[in-house]
Amino acid sequence: MKLRDLHPTTKRLVLARAFRSVGQGALVVDLTLYLQALGWNGFSIGAVLSAAGLFGALLSLIVGVASDRLRRRPFILVYESITLICGFTAFFMAQNVLLSIVIIVAGFGRGANGAAGPFSPVEQAWLAEEVASERRGWVYSLNSAFGFFGMGIGALLAILPSFVDGRGHNGSSVASIQAAAYRPLFLIVVAATVVNLFLIFSAKERYGGPRQKRGVTENTGERALRRRENKSLAALVFLNSFNGLAVGFTGPLISYWFAVRFHVGPASIAPIMAATFFITGISSVLTGRLSEKIGIVKSVVWARFFGLLLLILLPLVPFFWLASLVYLLRSAFNRGSVGARQALTVGLVRDERRGFATSLNALSMQLPQSMGPSISGYLFGSGELTIPFYAGALFQGVYLLLYNRFFGDHDKISR
Repeated sequence: MKLRDLHPTTKRLVLARAFRSVGQGALVVDLTLYLQALGWNGFSIGAVLSAAGLFGALLSLIVGVASDRLRRRPFILVYESITLICGFTAFFMAQNVLLSIVIIVAGFGRGANGAAGPFSPVEQAWLAEEVASERRGWVYSLNSAFGFFGMGIGALLAILPSFVDGRGHNGSSVASIQAAAYRPLFLIVVAATVVNLFLIFSAKERYGGPRQKRGVTENTGERALRRRENKSLAALVFLNSFNGLAVGFTGPLISYWFAVRFHVGPASIAPIMAATFFITGISSVLTGRLSEKIGIVKSVVWARFFGLLLLILLPLVPFFWLASLVYLLRSAFNRGSVGARQALTVGLVRDERRGFATSLNALSMQLPQSMGPSISGYLFGSGELTIPFYAGALFQGVYLLLYNRFFGDHDKISR
């Protein structure tokens, strides 16, 4: 299957993810630096990102379940509208409480790879509608790749505060940039959201709610099938608790870590992050192709294994350029498997339960993930720059050991 062979609705959803990710890419680099320039300390920055993760996790479950009973498209349109309002608000106002609310509601700075925030379970369920099960590994990896490519473009745009301020072009230090220079980045979010409103509004949706009519008693086969699905989802929730903790300890605050560890600013961090996203996008496409040859689970396990080794190495390297290279490779291996893991999630259940499954997947990831930034922010701010990485590596190792054990048979079933 090639890109041109995708269903028109699938293409629109992939393009929407790409546009959405541009603004996310800019903010994943600069939001923590912006808050630092406003005078926020490490704990405060981590706390607001933790709150954003917690809010998104709880809302995602409600939204995903509701979309199973109703339709998908209206929820995505609501998300884009909320993002539009929050983008304008953050551009015009920098009052601490209001900015905190905007970050929490819109999920700014969390680097969601173009996903629709708390509404991403709806997006993933809708994406599966026009894709055959044997092609989902590739299509979801392609969707993830477009998100990474957009994040890369956004990360390049994150250099802009260095030039808007008028002083950062002579040096890369974050201390040389005033807070106001970061605010035009929110206009990138606004512009991308306007495009997405058009794309989503023009997309077609076939799903019309659950197929089973009300008042009809479930038969024995239906109950047995639901039990099998629930067992798989329970295993997914258990595994995601480890993965969420691992991601939360390092992911949202990586720009802040670079700034504190090596005393660099956007002019140095943004190009590295951009290159990381572009390479990770390519890795995502390759992982999708690999999943068609050896299976989704095996492709995830091998990629995450190499990512784990690089995560252990990252806090030990003494130079910015070397740390940047290690981070780039680690992201390519670790995050390049995101699409394949999403494909596995939607394949665990039937169409009418996909919103619930993807919501449960998001909730079980984001709840433990939301704990990480506040802890890491405090540790980074106090000068302890290694413990969060090793804690993340520990949880990542447990996740990796159990993933193949729980889902290894999925590759055989899906073939």
